[in-house]
Amino acid sequence: MTSASTSSNPVASIVLITGGSRGLGRSAALAAARSGIDVVLTYLKQSTEAQTVVAEIERLGRRAVALPLDVGNVRSFEGFAGELAQALKTHWQRERFDFLVNNAGMGVHAPITDTTEAQFDALVNVHLKGVFFLTQQLLPLMNDGGRILNFSSGLARFALPGYGAYAAMKGAIEVLSRYLAKELGPRGIAVNVVAPGAIETDFGGGAVRDNAELNAYVATHTALGRVGQPEDIGPLVAALLQPATRWVNAQRIEASGGMFL
Repeated sequence: MTSASTSSNPVASIVLITGGSRGLGRSAALAAARSGIDVVLTYLKQSTEAQTVVAEIERLGRRAVALPLDVGNVRSFEGFAGELAQALKTHWQRERFDFLVNNAGMGVHAPITDTTEAQFDALVNVHLKGVFFLTQQLLPLMNDGGRILNFSSGLARFALPGYGAYAAMKGAIEVLSRYLAKELGPRGIAVNVVAPGAIETDFGGGAVRDNAELNAYVATHTALGRVGQPEDIGPLVAALLQPATRWVNAQRIEASGGMFL
């Protein structure tokens, strides 16, 4: 676990962002910090990158902690919840956090005819089973009146060959989010979905970022005429955690620049 900053704001809200060491998670963590929210971010292997994000957040005057987490390993969630509780007590003198952003993920690109059971199971474990049971495990540590944001994908609306298994998981997350919103309504917890389009990150091997032909294809089929950047998504996440958006609930918000309209 990396250390938190010494800045003090005992009434600041705290967001937990899974996969916050890179890509969209990093952008969301920094945007949340700029909006006045303290951050707990998780990482799988990239501890150095995670600590770099913590340092960036500290320079913005917010507190931050990075914790290791494998979102594909449900058996680790109870231990992680204990580590999170200890981090909240140590760095914030609090027992609960306010917002959960289920961002961490991995991609598989393969036609349905070639998708292996191992690939399918890995997607289930990370994108569906992991989100379901991590949320379940962390709900006792969340404040009433908080927010949950689950990441989906534009691929749950439009279809591109090779993403069938991945998109199916995201479709399931969209349904799960509506049920979470219904069941957590009595606690005042709003649950929404953020669905990015194609973004220039290292996700899926960095294909959208590094493959010029694919990049141009996406830009041609996007109303705003370009591929998305991480900075197009992070501020949206931060905005959905603000008091002004408290009445947005059980919604799918696509941020794709208008892909395949």
